[in-house]
Amino acid sequence: MTEPDFTATGVRIGRRLRSLTRAGQVRISGGRLQLLTSYGREIDSAPLDAVRANKPWFAHDDKAQATVNGTRYSLTLSEHDPAPGESGPPAARRFIEAVRRASSTLTRR
Repeated sequence: MTEPDFTATGVRIGRRLRSLTRAGQVRISGGRLQLLTSYGREIDSAPLDAVRANKPWFAHDDKAQATVNGTRYSLTLSEHDPAPGESGPPAARRFIEAVRRASSTLTRR
């Protein structure tokens, strides 16, 4: 089994104003993005060419948005909320870069 390109645990995954899980997982492996609950049940998955990832301009550093098969998910990629005035961990930026890097390697093949 190959090593995943990106893995994050303890991710809050939401759709619109509804929280789907507070301790989910995001995994990029084998050219696919998977959003999983804390129990490992799949919320959604898609090949990376059907995924868009970005950071909302108004959000903290630990927040990202992923559009998977036309469904927009909000992701909070940190274990705790940062204190006011402090930036969160760079996990959201690493996630967005991993999606772009993995999708660009798929288009070069």
